[in-house]
Amino acid sequence: MMTKRYKLLVTFILLTLAHWSMAANPLIPAPPQLAATGYLLVDAHSGEVLIQNNADQPLPPASLTKLMTSYIAAVELDKGNIKLDDQVRVSIKAWQAPGSRMFIKEGTFVALEDLLRGIIIQSGNDASIAVAEHIAGSEEAFADLMNKHAARLGMNNTNFLNATGLPETDHYTTASDLAKLARSIIMDHPDHYAMYAEQYFTYNQIRQPNRNKLLWRDRSVDGLKTGHTEEAGYCLVASAERNGMRLISVVMGASSEEARAEESQKLLTYGFRYYETHKLYSANEMLNQPRVWGGVVDSVKLGVANDLYVTIPRGQKEALAASLDVDTVIEAPISSADQFGVVKVKLGEQTLTQTPLIALESVKEGGFFKRIWDQIVLFFVQLIG
Repeated sequence: MMTKRYKLLVTFILLTLAHWSMAANPLIPAPPQLAATGYLLVDAHSGEVLIQNNADQPLPPASLTKLMTSYIAAVELDKGNIKLDDQVRVSIKAWQAPGSRMFIKEGTFVALEDLLRGIIIQSGNDASIAVAEHIAGSEEAFADLMNKHAARLGMNNTNFLNATGLPETDHYTTASDLAKLARSIIMDHPDHYAMYAEQYFTYNQIRQPNRNKLLWRDRSVDGLKTGHTEEAGYCLVASAERNGMRLISVVMGASSEEARAEESQKLLTYGFRYYETHKLYSANEMLNQPRVWGGVVDSVKLGVANDLYVTIPRGQKEALAASLDVDTVIEAPISSADQFGVVKVKLGEQTLTQTPLIALESVKEGGFFKRIWDQIVLFFVQLIG
């Protein structure tokens, strides 16, 4: 028979092994199944897709189209091509736009900043057309610009025909493409993103609420946009940030305004509960300084072009391992951003990402005698090696 002390020792060992096993294989339930045509959950920093269903299926986006309209406005504002205090003339076409409206009047002039709030908060079709015409001259020309930006962002399953999302044949996008667009709005134009969190906007003495119900229900939610037509159903692209981790959810084709909010909340709750995101390296941070042959200097600084994030199951940080695979021989001349290896990040045996290791500086060729001498030394180094 086992003694009491022996039993306690065995119990302790079994509990310890169980704890280690759970740490190595965290208990993560299956992702929620949503009542929607297509949906996706992605980490904004790492780009890691956590949940997806029909995410690449082309679908009518309804007013989610306006995310591209407001995105282009942000791009043009940052370039200095337009200004928030621009006075935009309202055309007959904008004034007569059907559907959701900001209630601007034909022939009047409206500040661009007000029009942007009309697009983002009130989902105004009239405001969208007015901004499109202000930027590109006509809504048709603006639609061409929308598609050029979509191609640049890698939205490969998207085609826009208007600035509003009003139904048209061959006007479509996907949950995956909308997530890419939302990431660009949030990460590339943070100064303009604050507008997406505003709950109300009053124009022409008409106060309208933001249709994104999550702005009232979840304090971590600060955007982005709703959409609805009979063809598209009820749609919502939402984003939330908790403790430095930002998630983006896309829900398309839900059955009601309430359903799109509830289904989006399911995605966000699951992501924050079971995953965490870590920043491993900063852009332009020196990670290695290998030997350079034939240069005016004998070494070059290597790093990554962009901040490097990974999203992993909660509690798995200790299992992360990063390694640098640096080219064996690096010779001058070197231009900044030339690639000389990769950064590999693994979680246990799983490779999470491989990111180019680039030169953070340029290195010119050395003089004639320096190059000859380095070639001689390199020959013997390789011979010995």
